[in-house]
Amino acid sequence: QDEYKPDKDLSEVDLKNAIRVHHALATKASDYSKKSNVLKLKTADWRVFLFQAPSKEEMLSWILRINLVAAIFSAPAFPAAICSMKKFCRPLLPSSMTKLCQEEQLRSHENKMKQIADELAEHKLRPVEKSLKSKEAEEYRLKEHYLIFE
Repeated sequence: QDEYKPDKDLSEVDLKNAIRVHHALATKASDYSKKSNVLKLKTADWRVFLFQAPSKEEMLSWILRINLVAAIFSAPAFPAAICSMKKFCRPLLPSSMTKLCQEEQLRSHENKMKQIADELAEHKLRPVEKSLKSKEAEEYRLKEHYLIFE
């Protein structure tokens, strides 16, 4: 709601409240019906922000531009940490710019999508038994939520 002043330096508060868009995804907020032209931004740390644009065309433009910038700032993920407890760990998402050209990045994203889809299908083939400890059920749910989000 504040006016944008291009000649004004960013304060510490501005930087602290900035939304990091690396590995984020902007989509139309189709599940939000209170206002029109609302887009949803899901960040790498799974936070969700809603933004309202003045028109449908501008909303679609914002989605396209946000996703383009997010892709540019989304270097491939580092492998997840490995531990002896077989606990599910999300991969580390670097906030650095990618070094891949657009074609390489597109291939990388397509390969990652296929890998995640395969992993989700395999995950769903082994549902957690009702008799298992709640910790194991929570691990299963956490991994499934991550795979669906990705």
